[in-house]
Amino acid sequence: MEEKKFEGKSKIIVNIDGIHCADCALNIERSVEHLSGVLSAEVSYVLSAATVYFDPHRVEEEKIKKAITKPGYVITETLAQRTRAFWSEMRPFLFMASSGMTLALSYISGWLHLGPAYLPTAFAIVSLILGGYPILKSAIKALFIPDLNVDTLVSIAAIAATSVGAYQEAATVIFIMLLGEFLEHLTVGKTRKAISSLIQLAPKTAWVRREEGEVSVPIEEVKAKEIVIVKPGERIPVDGKIISGCGSINQSMLTGESIPIEKGAGDRVYCGTINEAGSCEIETTQVAEDTKLAQIKRLILEAQSEKSPTQRVMDRFTRYFIPAILLIALAVFLVTGDPIRAITVLIVACPCALVLGTPTAVVAAIGNAARQGILIKGGVYLEQMGKLKALLMDKTGTLTYGRPKVVEVKGLNGKDEKEVLYWAAIAEKRSEHPLARAVMGRAEEIGLNIPHPESFENFRGKGVRVQWDGRKILVGNPLFLREGGIEVPDSVKKILISKESEGTTSLLITLDHRIIGTISIADTLREKAKATIDRIRREGLSEIWMLTGDSESVANRIGKELGIRYEAGLLPEEKVLRVKEWKKQGQTVAMVGDGVNDAPALAAADVGIAMGGAGTDVAVETADIALMTDELEKISTTIRLSRKALRVIKENIAFALVFNAVLVLLSAQGWVTMILGAVMHQASSLLVILNSMRLLRKT
Repeated sequence: MEEKKFEGKSKIIVNIDGIHCADCALNIERSVEHLSGVLSAEVSYVLSAATVYFDPHRVEEEKIKKAITKPGYVITETLAQRTRAFWSEMRPFLFMASSGMTLALSYISGWLHLGPAYLPTAFAIVSLILGGYPILKSAIKALFIPDLNVDTLVSIAAIAATSVGAYQEAATVIFIMLLGEFLEHLTVGKTRKAISSLIQLAPKTAWVRREEGEVSVPIEEVKAKEIVIVKPGERIPVDGKIISGCGSINQSMLTGESIPIEKGAGDRVYCGTINEAGSCEIETTQVAEDTKLAQIKRLILEAQSEKSPTQRVMDRFTRYFIPAILLIALAVFLVTGDPIRAITVLIVACPCALVLGTPTAVVAAIGNAARQGILIKGGVYLEQMGKLKALLMDKTGTLTYGRPKVVEVKGLNGKDEKEVLYWAAIAEKRSEHPLARAVMGRAEEIGLNIPHPESFENFRGKGVRVQWDGRKILVGNPLFLREGGIEVPDSVKKILISKESEGTTSLLITLDHRIIGTISIADTLREKAKATIDRIRREGLSEIWMLTGDSESVANRIGKELGIRYEAGLLPEEKVLRVKEWKKQGQTVAMVGDGVNDAPALAAADVGIAMGGAGTDVAVETADIALMTDELEKISTTIRLSRKALRVIKENIAFALVFNAVLVLLSAQGWVTMILGAVMHQASSLLVILNSMRLLRKT
């Protein structure tokens, strides 16, 4: 059980056992929501957990827990409770097995005419009692909430069938219901297991260097600033910074990156990732519940307990659905005078498939996304992404790498590109300016060995002047060169104007007062930016805009390369206004940014998407969707998965409504037997779950 403060109120997350169907989750919700002081209660059937917001001044935690256990469910906090939960988990299976065996004996003794004539009926009654007890108990407890649930309908149907002497039919219906619940529980368990495998990656112990040497200690005892040793093949147990050693780190379970990343001294590593090669010494920064993995785990659990708008509508619908079915069954009996038809209506009309349709799809989709390094913080954002009409994107750090890069080197006065770059790199070697780092990066790429200059002068905003081997080198803008007594020819000015119109920054390089070349530098597009935009368009999204604070020329260059429209020179507050303008047009809008500078625009959009969540807590906390790496293609993956999830939800709801309506109509006509109705009812629930499980496959 986990407790947190939430906007002045309290919040608890309680693990529950004994939730065997979606209707069980609704029972608990309604039981808790009846308490004065409870603000909201959301119970996840798939995760077997309740998230309750409450006013601690009006209601105590213990009272909330009693409301959870009142309908017959078990809270699993202590060893005794977990033991009780185990037997609670086993009890439905035991009731189902004993009911099934006695029902089989009833049919076998009837078919083979074994024993006295009343033996088949006796076995059927025993089967009915064994199987019907947990269902009737649940129905009675629900009435004390007060509420009506699926077990209420089944109990009324079984009692009515028994009253007209249909003992075997009633026992068969009960057994089929129990068997269906059991199979449903197993199927949903696969989804739960997929989620659990994601969030149970943290090692239980860590090797720590202390006074007595290297010792293995429980992860809870590791402190900040301690040195943790990680051997090849081991999972990294903490968040921290490498101080020595290391090699290939597999971050796929955290970020979705398929290829291990080479890391060394100074690089950050995260809990749950795997050290595939080389030993590491890591200085701990975060441990236990403060690590990035623990943070993501909390957000995943909260996301899956947060109900989507469609699920809330379906839950409200089912509150009125069961009373309506009771009235329909009564009407069928009054019109036809046939109690069997009315009983069959009660059996086939249970809303299990309807209740399961949305949450199973949402949980499967969020779990799939998390495995790919996409953190979706709730069904509401999944649905919004599925309805997306406009995608607004920041430029720097989103569509581009966010760091300057040399895009062209042009030699003048008989010098080649390599020689121009060599002299420029000597001049820039001691500079910390981003443009200088771009020049040095290019020189290193082509393998130039750059010596240190003998003298270095930095003129902020203009350029640098150095001497090496008796030669004088200047690198900077035209104004800097003119101040140094060097005139820039008209032919060179034309080159600079041309490059500026393309959105690049150009440096002039001189050697002994003679211009020898130009270097053009720009923030370059991410490698897969164009392909990602094309994929997004193929998803049917045509309104793709770039919002940037950069100049018109730079925005125009990027816009042309990507084939998208843009607005340039925007301040952060102006980006927010643009987002709001789109929303006023009735569009569902997503904004993509780095999660820090673009936080206001991310918050203003229907869905805020932050890039590079693994590197910044701000991105994970502020955005509605966090991409754990800077891989732009994950945006198209998110849109595709969300649209597929929305399609599956619609399929599930349409199927459940049509299936229920047809079965009710056929039952009223007497064309469906009680046993067939029970089989069809359970089949509909399993089909909905299996349809949702398609979302677990990687898209």
